[in-house]
This record gives sequence, C-alpha cells and structure tokens, in this order.
Amino acid sequence: MAPTKTLIVTGGNTGLGFECAYALSKHSSVLVIIACRDIQKGEKAARRLREAKSNAKVLPLDLSRQASVRAFVEAFRRGQFPPLVGIVCNAGLQNVGTPTKTEEGYETTFAVNHLGHYLLTRLLLPDLATNASITFVSSGTHDPEQKTGMPTPRYITAEALAHDFEPGGNAGRRRYTTSKLCNVYCTYEYARRLASSSDSHLQSLCVNAFDPGLMPATELARTYSAPLRFVSRYILPALSLFIGNIYSPATSGRRLALLASGGEGSAKGEYFSDGREIRSSVESYDTQKALDLWSTSAKMTGLPSELSITTSGHG
Repeated sequence: MAPTKTLIVTGGNTGLGFECAYALSKHSSVLVIIACRDIQKGEKAARRLREAKSNAKVLPLDLSRQASVRAFVEAFRRGQFPPLVGIVCNAGLQNVGTPTKTEEGYETTFAVNHLGHYLLTRLLLPDLATNASITFVSSGTHDPEQKTGMPTPRYITAEALAHDFEPGGNAGRRRYTTSKLCNVYCTYEYARRLASSSDSHLQSLCVNAFDPGLMPATELARTYSAPLRFVSRYILPALSLFIGNIYSPATSGRRLALLASGGEGSAKGEYFSDGREIRSSVESYDTQKALDLWSTSAKMTGLPSELSITTSGHG
C-alpha cells in the first residue's frame, strides 16, 4: 500500500526519535521522514524501518544551522511527499562540556533544542494538512518540583539565554533544562496564536508538548564523563523498579507516536507526561516570558511575529 500521509521526526535516527519513527511507520499509510544531521546514521535507521516493511526516507537537517533548516524545507517540498500530517520536534542536545556557538552566534543548546525547531515548524506551516499536529519533546527536568536532580531552569530573557556561555557542567545542564522550559513556552504560545487566528486552517492545527520521562542510555549523555555515562547506561535502568517516570525509549517512543498521530484525541496546547495530560511547571504558564521567547525567536530567525500562511495546497 502506498503511503497517504507523511510525518517528520527530527532526530529520528536514534533513541526516542527512532522508536517514535518505528511506531509511526508500523502503519502502511504513513511515510516517516527521518530528519537528522548524520545522513549515514539516518540511512541505517531508515533501512531498519524498510526491512520491517515500513515507509521511510531521510533528509539532512542540522538544527544548529538556520541555512540547513531552510534547505530541509526546500528539499521536503521538492520531494512531493504525501500530505504532511505531523512534525515531531524530538532532536535535542545536552552539552556539559565547553559551551559552543552557532554560526549565527547563538549558544548551541538553545539553538538546537528550541530555535531550530521554532524555525522549522514556522516554515512548514503552509505545508501542514488540516488538523495536523506539531509535537515538541520537552522534559520533566523543566519543572523543579519534579526533583529530577537537574538544575532549576533560569529564564530571564531569550536574548540572555541565546548568549549564555557560562562554563561548567552545571551551567550546561541548566541550559538544557531551560531549553526544555522553552519547548513548553513555545507550545503554549503557538497554541494561543493558532486558536486566535482568523485562518480556519491554522485554527485546526494541534500543538502539544511531551515529556518522555527519564530514559537511560540515550545519546543525550554523550558529553558526560565516562563514569556518568556508565551510570546512565547500566544503573538508571535498574532504578526504574523503584522510581516512577523512568522508561525505555521504546515505551516513550510509542507514547510520543500516539500523541503525534492524534491518538490522544483533540488536545491542543497541553503537556503530556507518564502517558497522560498533566500540568507543567508553575513557571511554564508565564505568558510574558512565552511572548518574549516567541518575539525574540521570530527576530532571530528573520520571521514576522504574526502567524500568517497562504491557504493553497492544504490537505
């Protein structure tokens, strides 16, 4: 059966992203686009999906480079794929080593985990089918009340966050938790703007945030020291017997696929964790900070703050 709809999964070559792509592609009607920086790893993942009789293609995407994001969108349009019904913004970076800067001059964790996905989804709005979904993969680490052991997010302004190059592992982990807070801010501001749009197509779109829980042995720990990588790979899985919200990438991937494909109903602007809709952190409901993030992100990516698309070509 030829696929009739397309979903894009960023970072779909490994970990949570691959498991989400695998779950989505079990449906013969679905074509999964694996969007990742390493094409060789992407092709290896796509072969695994195709060997399972699934439909999968790979397109290069480096979220740290805005030119790459724009090139991805152009390549997607040239591909003339089936209607785009979902974008899973999964790819992420946690850097506890020396802070790095993108070619645009922004701190890389912020650029990859938030800004690149913001640009990607904004550019693809005209390509989304009616009732399509955008799902941002956040993390319970954005909420200090969850006591994950990670540093409390520090959001002052998006401008400050984009230029935070404080050295040290703790600062790197804080940039990660703050970027995951940004994912929730972006979700809620997106949902508000879509709901208030005069465009019926925009009103139909669903944007939600997803917390996969703590997933041991994923590549997020790749910049950690060898002892900490050992703990992540071998000790944390055993703790899942005693601590809640620790899951394998396969379990969280299935849950993410369910949300991205509309299996959680018509929820819009919600936060999902542990397989259900819950409240996110207290700070995540700060509408002024969400507005600051949105407006600054628009400026940093050269986009208008207002949502507006043409209505041609909607599925």
